[in-house]
Amino acid sequence: MRKLLFTSLLSVFALYSYGQRFEDYFEDRTLRLDYIFAGDSSQQQIYVDELISLPRWYGKRQRLAEVPLRGNGQIIVRSQADGSVIYRHSFSCLFQEWLSTTESKHTKKSFENVFLVPFPKAPVDITVELRDYHDAIQATMTHHVDPNDILIRQTGERLVTPYITLQQAADTTHCIHVAYVAEGYQQHEMGTFLEDCKIAMESLFSHEPFRQMQDRFNMIALMSPSEESGTSWPAKGIWKNTALSSNFDTFYSDRYLTTLHLKKLHDVLAGTPYEHIIILVNTDHYGGGGIYNSYNLTYAHGPHFRPVVVHEFGHSFGGLGDEYPYGDDDPVYFADTEPWEPNLTTKCDFNGKWEDLVKEEKAGLIEGGGYLSKGVWRGFENCRMRTNEEPEFCLVCRQALERLINFYTKPLE
Repeated sequence: MRKLLFTSLLSVFALYSYGQRFEDYFEDRTLRLDYIFAGDSSQQQIYVDELISLPRWYGKRQRLAEVPLRGNGQIIVRSQADGSVIYRHSFSCLFQEWLSTTESKHTKKSFENVFLVPFPKAPVDITVELRDYHDAIQATMTHHVDPNDILIRQTGERLVTPYITLQQAADTTHCIHVAYVAEGYQQHEMGTFLEDCKIAMESLFSHEPFRQMQDRFNMIALMSPSEESGTSWPAKGIWKNTALSSNFDTFYSDRYLTTLHLKKLHDVLAGTPYEHIIILVNTDHYGGGGIYNSYNLTYAHGPHFRPVVVHEFGHSFGGLGDEYPYGDDDPVYFADTEPWEPNLTTKCDFNGKWEDLVKEEKAGLIEGGGYLSKGVWRGFENCRMRTNEEPEFCLVCRQALERLINFYTKPLE
């Protein structure tokens, strides 16, 4: 009886979610939410930094109250009129990743975070939730937003960063908007940047399921010039003045290349058609990073550029987890919690992942993944999410990516 009631509630929720009309709740504009996440491994806080209005909305217009993947955090938008959830967004962030490091055990730090939601027509309550690696809420904060608030800064109408369209989607109302952003390219190097964008695109669309679903992606190249070429390399004492202030040695890991300056990133993007972000860095030193629903940042001039940019997009767009072991230190996966990443399992709750492929004997359960040699399983021996040498995504990852692309782009029947 309890199971039947739960199923009925899910059906009601699904009908309600499908029945929501974007135009009933939102304008064709974007509300940019800037937050500060701060604290240490024992206690975290969330602060509102700034609210910004951007022209046009380039995210989902259906399944508004659903998320395809749980993520490590969520943004929940509720109507103040009746309390109903009218939009939901999931994400991961560097702050939560940092909480697993030794530094977070003795130091308090703050991190910038930026999220995009459609601009509400009426007052809303926006809740931010951060979850730990056991899927328990570790910090939450709710704030009220009046769309008529005069202090919501408007930007993106003028002084827009120059960009070109690399590929237009077949249906721009049901597509995934991706922006390539130049980092460490001086103005006279923009020709090189555009060539790097084309290489990255060729590599991405040589992989399934992106190859067969290419017409569902709208892609632009954003020519954001830097004062200096390259990127900062703290271990070498090299600090560069670049558009996004990126650097190697994130969390003291030599090849972890990121930017912590997300407000600067989104300022550069203001007024352009974007949702997902691929940052190409003008360096030949190996490195990169990808954070789910945040950004993919990749070195652009080295022998592994092609596989790395695709691998990192697997993280930032697809929410795929790394499938390789990495020392078994500071684990982020535990036996009592199922990973939200669709290509990893602890066997805690395997339902809805690739059990269909296992039943059809098209995939298996191979131990090792998520940086751990034991206690986490993947579907195949090798995959683009495990090694640069493997030329394709495995069938498990392809299925997960195809489901995600359909979630965003397949019109509801």
